[in-house]
Amino acid sequence: MGFKKFSMLIIARTMLAMLSLLLLGFFISSEGYHAATIMLTLLLVAQLAELTNFVNKTNNELVRFFSAARHADYSQRFDLTKLGSGFDELGHAFGDILKRLQEARTQQEEAFRHLKAVVEHVPVPLISITTSNQLTLWNNSARRLFGTHPVTKLSDLDVFSVDFSQQLLTLAPGERSLITISIDGVQHQLSIAATEIILGQRKEQLISLQDIQSELDAAQLEAWQDLVRVLTHEIMNSITPVASLAKTAVDLVDDVVIQLAKQPNIVDELSDVKDAVNTVARRSDGLMQFVTSYRQLTRLPPPNKQPVNIHSIFQEIERLACQTWPELGVNYQFDVTPQTLTINADRDMLTQVMINLLKNAEHAVAASAHPEVIVSAKLNNRGRVVIEVRDNGAGIAPDIVEKIFVPFFTTKREGSGVGLALTRQIMLAHGGFVSLSSENDHGTSFHLTF
Repeated sequence: MGFKKFSMLIIARTMLAMLSLLLLGFFISSEGYHAATIMLTLLLVAQLAELTNFVNKTNNELVRFFSAARHADYSQRFDLTKLGSGFDELGHAFGDILKRLQEARTQQEEAFRHLKAVVEHVPVPLISITTSNQLTLWNNSARRLFGTHPVTKLSDLDVFSVDFSQQLLTLAPGERSLITISIDGVQHQLSIAATEIILGQRKEQLISLQDIQSELDAAQLEAWQDLVRVLTHEIMNSITPVASLAKTAVDLVDDVVIQLAKQPNIVDELSDVKDAVNTVARRSDGLMQFVTSYRQLTRLPPPNKQPVNIHSIFQEIERLACQTWPELGVNYQFDVTPQTLTINADRDMLTQVMINLLKNAEHAVAASAHPEVIVSAKLNNRGRVVIEVRDNGAGIAPDIVEKIFVPFFTTKREGSGVGLALTRQIMLAHGGFVSLSSENDHGTSFHLTF
């Protein structure tokens, strides 16, 4: 209705202007109408000006509407009733269009925020690499993985592994690969996968970096537990009757010796038999104790986690494991920063782990001219508690480092190979891990990260 009224008003104003123009032409061609000619000329100019202003009002509102739509300015309001032309319907239409545009924009922003929140909370680190080797970290997992290290371009990754960037560059879309990196002294085994994204004329490579180190450790530990469980079961089944029969044979020989005390030759022979059987019995007992020690690896109870003050733990361990060190000439030091540092752990298990490491340190510095062991606890760059046991012994050979946490493996003549394997299992049960760094003639450091 408003559009029709607007058209009628335009036609009316145009016809009046044309009528004024005809009359002006008539007065100009006739003599004696000078005053009327001037009046009609002024009237015609006023009519044309009013018509132009009337049309421009609508054009200005159209320009304001399109400008608001282009710049997403949804605060504009269009009340066209003031034009006096019944154009309120057009004003409502403009307002409705802007409202719909605003709702669509709001929905897009909500969808974008939802997608961004989903990406941010994906547990797998996501990064992207452009053709100019610029790198972007897309979620919290990626930022947590690299910590405080600035990572903005591909070459920044080489600080974690010498071939990290090269392996990412050669990774084809759809392929998977494994790589081991070290960040802040912590080793990560990453399963990396890539896909290609094309946005207009720009290409990006989206890469996921899934840390499977804990899963590998857990699987390896479970495999060793299964192996130890089978071995101990079979060995115990075989050795238990041997030990029982050996003890029974010793008792029978004792009875016979008493009865044949008057026949020295027979007694001597029976004495040899007794010694042989006793040897079998002792070896059987030793083997049973050996197998029993390995059962710890398969029967570790869940940790009873409670807040534990590390300073008090260090004081207890010093009394338990370091009493003889001054006599042996071993200098040692316990340091906690800050003194109130606490962790959520099983106190008994943590004590056992520390005693195992201190025994290893004592053995490592036995041949040192100035033996020294330093035990410290602090927060690392990521806010995690790290306990370090460092000695100045001869160090561990590189070919042995990879085997040091394997059950049954030991470099000690009287060792069982249980201590470090049990230490690793206890740390995994606490959601942490144990690692070591060692150099020949520069000592060894064990790190317990909680």
